[in-house]
Amino acid sequence: MKRRHFIALSSAALVVPALARATPALDYTPGLADQRLKAGETVFLDFKAEWCTTCRAQERVIGALLAENPAYGQAITFINIDWDDHKRDPLTKRLAIPRRSTLVVLKGDQELGRIVAGTRKDDIKALLDTALQAAAV
Repeated sequence: MKRRHFIALSSAALVVPALARATPALDYTPGLADQRLKAGETVFLDFKAEWCTTCRAQERVIGALLAENPAYGQAITFINIDWDDHKRDPLTKRLAIPRRSTLVVLKGDQELGRIVAGTRKDDIKALLDTALQAAAV
């Protein structure tokens, strides 16, 4: 009986990170962020690369925070921007994104916050809280 519980819990532990980000992030295409901003949405941009360990660490923190507070996923539009494909995109240039592992929150034509290469849970939570407050207005 204990063995079954161990197997079930171990399996659940593997699934939880995937479910933590229950609200799917949109994959960026040119114009998507501007379209969502014009629609009045609060947008969380995640400039990342598949091979980037800092980006993966940020993803784990964001996933955990989304699991803790589902309101983030309900109120904020998350957009993943592949750095390798879009580092020279007009949006990337306009926002002066310096590198992958950059997180940015936008509302309308305003940048509300940014984290560059940061992985601290408190910092990312503060950025998400800023986005959540902006979405409520």
